Amino acid sequence: MSPRQKVLIVDDEPDIRELLEITLGRMKLDTRSARNVKEARDWLGREAFDLCLTDMRLPDGTGLDLVQHIQQRHSQVPVAMITAYGSLDTAINALKAGAFDFLTKPVDLARLRELVGTALRLNGPTGESPTIDDRLLGDSPPMLALRKQIGRLARSQAPVYISGESGSGKELVARLIHEQGPRCDAPFVPVNCGAIPSELMESEFFGHRKGSFTGAVEDKPGLFQAAHGGTLFLDEVADLPLTMQVKLLRAIQEKAIRSIGGQTETVVDVRVLCATHKDLNAEVEAGRFRQDLYYRLNVIELRVPSLRERREDIGLLAGKVLKRLALGSGSPPVQISTQAMETLKGYRFPGNVRELENMLERAYTLCENERIEASDLRLAECSPGKDGGELDLTKIDNLEDYLEGIERKLILQALEETRWNRTAAAQRLNLSFRSMRYRLKKLGLD
Repeated sequence: MSPRQKVLIVDDEPDIRELLEITLGRMKLDTRSARNVKEARDWLGREAFDLCLTDMRLPDGTGLDLVQHIQQRHSQVPVAMITAYGSLDTAINALKAGAFDFLTKPVDLARLRELVGTALRLNGPTGESPTIDDRLLGDSPPMLALRKQIGRLARSQAPVYISGESGSGKELVARLIHEQGPRCDAPFVPVNCGAIPSELMESEFFGHRKGSFTGAVEDKPGLFQAAHGGTLFLDEVADLPLTMQVKLLRAIQEKAIRSIGGQTETVVDVRVLCATHKDLNAEVEAGRFRQDLYYRLNVIELRVPSLRERREDIGLLAGKVLKRLALGSGSPPVQISTQAMETLKGYRFPGNVRELENMLERAYTLCENERIEASDLRLAECSPGKDGGELDLTKIDNLEDYLEGIERKLILQALEETRWNRTAAAQRLNLSFRSMRYRLKKLGLD
């Protein structure tokens, strides 16, 4: 018979301690109680705990003091903060300090049981955290740091804002945070905020009831309901219209949503991760993004490095892509020449990893003798290795190739920004769909 899991309760109010002890006891958990920071530290020094629940205000300090102590000396123990109702700033500070999650007073017992259940799944039955698989390749310092941050953020329920350029792998990072965390068995629901028509957005996010509007022929759950118990990933969150930002903020703060035509609110347990290739702070300053929503989503920022910042990983990434292409086609493996590899390492890659994959797929098709040469990459890049400045005309061997390269970059950028929705990308570039399809085929992107 496995030993019961143990929770440390820290609160100076006897009634709160008793309520928590009874509730957790009914969940078949052992508890220990402390009235202040000192007693809590004494318990942590004597026994091993699976979770700590602490009040924010304590006689000899604050819950933040305890969070910092546990982060330094007992980092495997998740901490949940109990705060006064309406103290959102306090809760956000706790999450930034390393708290797993927070509860507000008066304590909602259903929410408490959900939080405790999620926290106790953090390390799994063996006490071992899962590792990141080979989908996130790279041995460069930026990637080693990114992996470490992903592992740390997976243990939290704090909202994370994932920033980075188009094609750098923001959705993959979000998925790995989900898969390494305690919600890994629940849904991961990605949504491109820029691809949903504004008139359908509320229905998509919150669902609707039958007959609530023309065309609502049956009840339809929304994205929040689909992600219940798991993670909702809001990609290109900067594209949300202001009216929807207000409703999203309320849903996140209240942890409840109301479908269109619904009479009651539905409680939802969702961790929110978001991303955008835009500068979200600049969007706030320009008045296109609500500051209160920005602070609620950007509790912790995680920046995904561009491929330019980790050029030493290009060889490893290229090898993986070529191996995948060979397996998919049943053909012998293709090598890449030293000159071609140097050409790749000197290219700026505005489309990042996605552009590298597309470039190698085209070169794989064009190359002869099972070897990719620099000419197969069809790059007419201005001054390889430079990140700006005037064009070096001596590097432009063929004007048509150079202009084709610019066209390719613009189309790739539009596709990235619309999550490869070809119709939406064509509209951004003011092209007809037929013209877009022709260009994709011409550039080997279809």
